[in-house]
Amino acid sequence: MSQDIHEYLAEFDDIPGTRVYTTKRARAGYWLNQFAMSLMKAENRKKWLADEAAYLEDWPMTDEQKQAVLDRDYNRLLDLGGNIYFLAKIFSTDGLSFVQAVSTMSGMSEEDYKAMMMAGGRSPEGLRSIKEGR
Repeated sequence: MSQDIHEYLAEFDDIPGTRVYTTKRARAGYWLNQFAMSLMKAENRKKWLADEAAYLEDWPMTDEQKQAVLDRDYNRLLDLGGNIYFLAKIFSTDGLSFVQAVSTMSGMSEEDYKAMMMAGGRSPEGLRSIKEGR
């Protein structure tokens, strides 16, 4: 018997610290990602940096998405449909490297994050299922 695609994709939500960019997330984050991509243009970055809240008012994002942007809560932005490669436009505008931004998402210092990645990434040991607590 074949499994429903939505049931299959929902299984990914059980992996701690993992957010799979599904069509559901893509739809939810459409305007969030469009906003982030707007920062590719210098004139938009200038407007954004001058008044972030005012710049966000021009985008039909949810209030929760807007607040997560203002808070630079990248993990929440991923939950709300953000694509990490689009969100990179935000942290690049803030002058952060990918490593700096992603280290904040992992709860690690930049140095610890770099060391972990240089050593091969996160250990496969530890919590593997949220539901099962194992």
